[in-house]
Amino acid sequence: MAKKKTPEPVPPPPATPKSKVFIVDDHAIVRQGLAELINDQQDLVVVGEADNPPDALKRINDARPDVVVLDITLNGGDGIELCRQLHERTPDLPILILSMHDETLYAERVMRAGALGYVMKQEPQETVMAAIRQVRSGETWLSPKMSSKLLRSFSGSRGSTDVAPLERLSDRELQIFKLIGQGQGVRAIAEALFLSPKTVETHKEHIKQKLNLASSNDLLRYAIEARLSDRS
Repeated sequence: MAKKKTPEPVPPPPATPKSKVFIVDDHAIVRQGLAELINDQQDLVVVGEADNPPDALKRINDARPDVVVLDITLNGGDGIELCRQLHERTPDLPILILSMHDETLYAERVMRAGALGYVMKQEPQETVMAAIRQVRSGETWLSPKMSSKLLRSFSGSRGSTDVAPLERLSDRELQIFKLIGQGQGVRAIAEALFLSPKTVETHKEHIKQKLNLASSNDLLRYAIEARLSDRS
């Protein structure tokens, strides 16, 4: 009687490669916590971190991630401008904004700059992970409230009276407004943004006009109050 042939063992299916995530945030403790959370996922892994735009541009180019998680406020730079630069360099690179800043003020701006999604840091961990995965797949991620707001904006149904004061500012004006709220003077702002002091003064005048403020002191108070409110 012929001996029964032992079947060859079936090799396990190849492991699905994890999606590579790069984190850009100016707080080390946030980067550490987010990295630990991401690395605990079966389908995600962190491949790099940075806290400022120049380092981020270089390290992202070297790491070649599948998705970038980016904050708006960075050391020595602005997350919206970094988002724009990344999108110009690598249009297919998905970018998710993860920030404490109010989405009603920033989400539309970052989407115009090339981001695919916006999620606020106070959202549950599960929401943040879902946002990363959805953006990684090439789809947008916005809260229902923000999605509705953008749809009204794109359809032209929002009147000028519905626009919040800070939404009237351009991206550059909003950037300068934020720095004013941090207590920075004209020369410091000019150096940080590589502008002339005269250009910063011109932007300040436009900001005061758009916000209906009479003086630089009024602008400073408004900017500080807005900054404190944004962090509450």
